[in-house]
Amino acid sequence: MPNQDYYTNQRNNDTSKQSSVENLSRAIFTVNRHAKTAPDPKFLYTLKRKALEKLLAEGKASKKGLHFSKNPKNSRQQSDVLVLAGEYYFHLPPTKEDFAKLPHLGELNDYYRNPKANMSLSVAKNLLQQYANYYPTDGQNKPTKKTYQKPVFKRLGESYL
Repeated sequence: MPNQDYYTNQRNNDTSKQSSVENLSRAIFTVNRHAKTAPDPKFLYTLKRKALEKLLAEGKASKKGLHFSKNPKNSRQQSDVLVLAGEYYFHLPPTKEDFAKLPHLGELNDYYRNPKANMSLSVAKNLLQQYANYYPTDGQNKPTKKTYQKPVFKRLGESYL
């Protein structure tokens, strides 16, 4: 039977909890993937943006250029900044300086995919919250569930007021 201390050390050295560039980029990828289908994605997208901005400020990530957005909001064309962090590429909303400094790369390449990331959402959120020092406020984390209200039926001609 192997030494019990070996298993304890293995658990304490869990690489998914360390804030290396690779783990942070994997966590951002996980949060971004879940935000696309979340009922209230605002917190997850803000967490992604804050973590990427901190990585850029520390020089651990770099802006590569501008891409045309696949889903422009109110216009026919919209550009996003392509950011490289570790092995992963992400998009962020551009600033005015980005349009002046970064080259425009044209259309998004549909053939490139980020590597798979096996990380749970809770681990990814905890890692990014500690790194970016951004935590949800009370009402921000959980969407409020509306209570069911029975329909009111009135007889023909009666007022609903």
